[in-house]
Amino acid sequence: MTPYNKLTANEARRRFASLIAGSDEAINLAHAALLIAEEEEPHGAVVRNLALLGEMGDEGRRRVEANRSTGVETLNSFMFDELGFAGDEQNYYDVRNSLLPQVLERRVGLPITLSIVYMEVARRAGLNAEGVGLPGHFIVRVGAGATKETLVDPFYGKVIDEGECQQRLDTMYGGQVVLTEKHLRAMSKREILVRVLRNLQGIYLNSNLHRQALAVIERILLLAPRSMEDHRVRGILLAQMNRLHEAIEELQFYLRHGGGSAEETEAVREQLKKLQAQIASFN
Repeated sequence: MTPYNKLTANEARRRFASLIAGSDEAINLAHAALLIAEEEEPHGAVVRNLALLGEMGDEGRRRVEANRSTGVETLNSFMFDELGFAGDEQNYYDVRNSLLPQVLERRVGLPITLSIVYMEVARRAGLNAEGVGLPGHFIVRVGAGATKETLVDPFYGKVIDEGECQQRLDTMYGGQVVLTEKHLRAMSKREILVRVLRNLQGIYLNSNLHRQALAVIERILLLAPRSMEDHRVRGILLAQMNRLHEAIEELQFYLRHGGGSAEETEAVREQLKKLQAQIASFN
């Protein structure tokens, strides 16, 4: 990363922290998702992409206002048929699918990033839209005033019902997960952002990209500072990057605040001893 890109990434982190500091309702979800991407790929395009989403939303509003009785269908036709947003089934784990600017440019992405685009356009179009985080999938619930709520799957570009949600769970979990009202609850903006970051975390950890994974974990902790599991993972990543003093401090924090299972706690204690012995050997 060049010095300029590092400065841009640091500024994106600062702006992200500032944006999420207030109430959940006050968070601009699309802006926050763009700042996540800006730290990953510093291009200074956040304002331009917000403007693009605004243009899409304004056009979506014109379409919906002209066809108020079929608002969701009209918006779906605009988003999926005309603009061409769709799920990337061929390269699902491509990191670009988790980065909102890339999704806006390529018109393909993951269920959650496509849902963020859909929710932003729907909001500007006058439709109430909220994210629904099913196990292993993400959809949107849409309603307009007194209009009956509708479930939309932006990944597959269609309206679905609870039966189809159950079918998807059956496919993914072999019939072991039964759809409940809890699965269909609206997620908070912070929860949605954490889920975006979890996707990046998984990609980076699977590729042994420790620096990138650490940056993701640190942003998750900005959103969920009491997540002891993320403090544990941060400590492990710091140790793998040979930042031993920071790793020790983080793992001690994990132990002081009651960590996880007894097995995980014991594993952390053992790692902490090894790190302390390693530092002692340098003296």
